[in-house]
Amino acid sequence: MTGEDAITDTDDAKAGAMEHRIIVEDGLEGSIATLLEPVIEQLGYRLVRIRLSQLNGLTLQIMAEKRDGTMSVDDCEAVSRAVSPVLDVEDPISQEYHLEVSSPGIDRPLVRRGDFEAWSHHLMKLEATRLVAGRKRYRGKVVEVLQDAVRFERDQPPAEEDAIVEIPLDAIGDARLILTDDLIAAALKADKAARKGRGENDNERDD
Repeated sequence: MTGEDAITDTDDAKAGAMEHRIIVEDGLEGSIATLLEPVIEQLGYRLVRIRLSQLNGLTLQIMAEKRDGTMSVDDCEAVSRAVSPVLDVEDPISQEYHLEVSSPGIDRPLVRRGDFEAWSHHLMKLEATRLVAGRKRYRGKVVEVLQDAVRFERDQPPAEEDAIVEIPLDAIGDARLILTDDLIAAALKADKAARKGRGENDNERDD
């Protein structure tokens, strides 16, 4: 399945919106995600990732997207307005911080099983939480998503190591697409299809 297929298939998009993330945060980031994910979903968006960074002192980064995979500036503002009161009341962060809401971007992290299906055959970096076939870090492409694992074709592996490995879904700690010309083309095509599905023309850009 290509990125365009995933975006244009309405039933799949709706199913993906309800799909749990298999890559989740821990510690304080995990607590914040547990707090904010229901709020974000209630608005009709999907949480992609929560990160605390030292940018500008301390920044809470919230990455989210619509069910069709798009996310405009207006959407980011809507999420920001919805989560800000919750953060103010619950006060999970003990020091001053900046709130930043953004889209996943083209070289996006993959956090749901459906993400690996939608963006299979695109180059990515994957890091496992435990040794899989003798290593934790992989670069290559998902060629098939199985029930509980992905079949991963490695990019230029050493001659003595297997080119294709099966990585359990519950062993994936981080996965992110690598920016390539093919990925940019697929992402633009998927975005255009999503906008067409919402009745927008090519000149109506909301981000």
